[in-house]
Amino acid sequence: MPADMQPSVLVVEDETAQREILTYNLEGEGFRVIQAADGNEALLLIEEETPDLILLDWMLPGVSGIEICRQIKVKPALRMIPVIMLSARSEEVDRVRGLETGADDYVVKPFSVIELMARVKANLRRSRPSTVGERLIFDDILLDSETHKVFRGEHEVRLGPTEYRLLTTFLEKPGRVWSREQLLDRVWGRDIYVDTRTVDVHIGRLRKALSRHGGDDPIRTVRGAGYALG
Repeated sequence: MPADMQPSVLVVEDETAQREILTYNLEGEGFRVIQAADGNEALLLIEEETPDLILLDWMLPGVSGIEICRQIKVKPALRMIPVIMLSARSEEVDRVRGLETGADDYVVKPFSVIELMARVKANLRRSRPSTVGERLIFDDILLDSETHKVFRGEHEVRLGPTEYRLLTTFLEKPGRVWSREQLLDRVWGRDIYVDTRTVDVHIGRLRKALSRHGGDDPIRTVRGAGYALG
């Protein structure tokens, strides 16, 4: 899988040995891993990298995992990132507190690495199904993220890398309106300067490719807001 298509996981853990074990196993499953050793570093990396999933230790120097989770979940641009809380606290009240703060899952230490990897994939399957090889389907459009092939009806649709990433973004959230700025961040990345008009050009190419063998234009332009699928 190309590096820019690898799902990214931010591991926030102050114990070096534990952080390295998690990194080793995640990379073995095909994830791109970002590491943070404390809460302040984690908050910076979340803003800079916008990872696909966060493994977050409860007990951290500086800002606690609970506070990091709270801050993530109140920001519209970040709240959809799945957070799996890792904690030695096994009492029911602690699990409830973690989940009520916004964590999507709660795993008690010591944990089975195999089970944790399964939970990572399950959470990604719900939030970004293309990152774990799922097929994405909307009406007569099918995108197979494992083979990187797209079909509309019986016809295969040939797409460039940018158009493929645009379609993946639309298919993961049908009906959602994406602004040009949001598409730039999601498809091109925050580190690359691209004019917002470039989005319009690639949307036009995607529309042309999807309609090459007939069928209605599935991409909707929302005046003053952006684009949506369906």
